[in-house]
Amino acid sequence: MSALICGSLAFDTITTFPGRFAQQILPEQIHILNVSFLVPTLKREFGGCAGNIAYTLAKLGGQPRVMAALGADGAGYRERMAGWGVPGDLLLTVDEGYTAQAIIITDQDNNQITAFHPGAMNFAHRIVVPAERGDIALAIVAPDGRDAMIQHAQQLADAKIPFIFDPGQGLPMFDGEDLKRFIAQASWVAVNDYEAKMLSDRVGLSLEALSRSHLRGVIVTLGSEGCEVWQQGVRTHVPGVKAEAVIDPTGCGDAFRGALLYGLELGWDLVRCVELGNRVGAIKIACAGPQNHTLDRSALGL
Repeated sequence: MSALICGSLAFDTITTFPGRFAQQILPEQIHILNVSFLVPTLKREFGGCAGNIAYTLAKLGGQPRVMAALGADGAGYRERMAGWGVPGDLLLTVDEGYTAQAIIITDQDNNQITAFHPGAMNFAHRIVVPAERGDIALAIVAPDGRDAMIQHAQQLADAKIPFIFDPGQGLPMFDGEDLKRFIAQASWVAVNDYEAKMLSDRVGLSLEALSRSHLRGVIVTLGSEGCEVWQQGVRTHVPGVKAEAVIDPTGCGDAFRGALLYGLELGWDLVRCVELGNRVGAIKIACAGPQNHTLDRSALGL
């Protein structure tokens, strides 16, 4: 059985600022903000949440299927995913645009500033969930074009395919009613601590209240502090895993979600899935780029 990953494919231009944003941005002057950061290092990586999640899931031994849009420059990405065994039948090529692009600056405290050009991602709603297929066990609706996220969530719900709602950076695109509809359709919700506060504020419900609904769980990632798992009003803190080195946080959340999908595919309980996610996230942060980490399945007990 496979996991369907709905989300973006992108090229990431990753740079590092060897200072602190907080020392360069003057709070009393933000109404006329004009800053420039010298970034001595620059790398171009394959990225986008769908690609990053699929990479980790494939490395763990799962069976990802990616539903996403690429631009005229995306042939190399298509070939790359084929090398992981990901079928290309749900990949849309938009010849009149570029693949989505993210330009990321990371400071020495691992704070990030990102500029994002959606490109082909704006056409992802043209792809339809293959509801007739019986080999899709579960799915994730990750950040994508607004229309794509809305339509794919509805299509998954109609097909009765359980899915994780992972709004990520796309959360600000949706108002409270939109988010309530996503939550009603989803089986799990996965957010970081900042997104959790925004989500709760917009829907007018606490995490405890959300978890007392039909949801099988609400997962809140806390960086190095681990995760909160909310199930039927009960909060379980899953401790973080100390990384061997802190090199690059880009894609850590996606690596976590790849592990989460892997465990859910196998029918693990949610806490066990999150424990694996924390371990994989710690491995990823010790490696530059979102799709360059290696995973030793035997060392992970798989």
